[in-house]
Amino acid sequence: MDSNSENYLILTEKELIFLLKSDDKRAFEQIYHTYRVRLYVNILKMVKSEEDAEELLQELFVKLWMVRHKLDPERSFKAYLFKIAENLAYDFFRKASLNKKLENHLVITASNNSNNVERYINYKESDLIFSKAVATLPPKRRQVFILCKIEGKSYEEVSNALGISTSTINEHIVKASRAVRKFFLLSTHVS
Repeated sequence: MDSNSENYLILTEKELIFLLKSDDKRAFEQIYHTYRVRLYVNILKMVKSEEDAEELLQELFVKLWMVRHKLDPERSFKAYLFKIAENLAYDFFRKASLNKKLENHLVITASNNSNNVERYINYKESDLIFSKAVATLPPKRRQVFILCKIEGKSYEEVSNALGISTSTINEHIVKASRAVRKFFLLSTHVS
């Protein structure tokens, strides 16, 4: 380690952020080395996959570099980094869920056996039940559910659009998902 690199070790977080905002790559490297292990462990706890955690960690630091000019040195930088990690994990699960839905849909439509019509009818019935279930949700919860789960927006995007916290959005999603599942189970067992 050269003496210039050692100088970066003694800088405060706020000083590093000011340097990062002015495109200082060594400040970025110091921030990376300071936070990467803690962020990796945190992401790994959420996604339970070393490979996915590593990819999300890299995505986090790419995002940090892209938004470096917008950083506010007066706000908690550590909290900011962990919030980015949390949002990336949410997006990861949302994309995985959408991919699973697409995969399930392709399996249904790609099958050329005699059950296609029956599957199509069941799919349409399920879709109708799902629509009815969503319609029974309270207005704000329905709006959050549609934006996140149907339109695929991230919690952060919905938070900014509706002016509510991501934790409130998460609460709406959990309660809405529970209500939709319950409605679906009751509807399919009645018929």
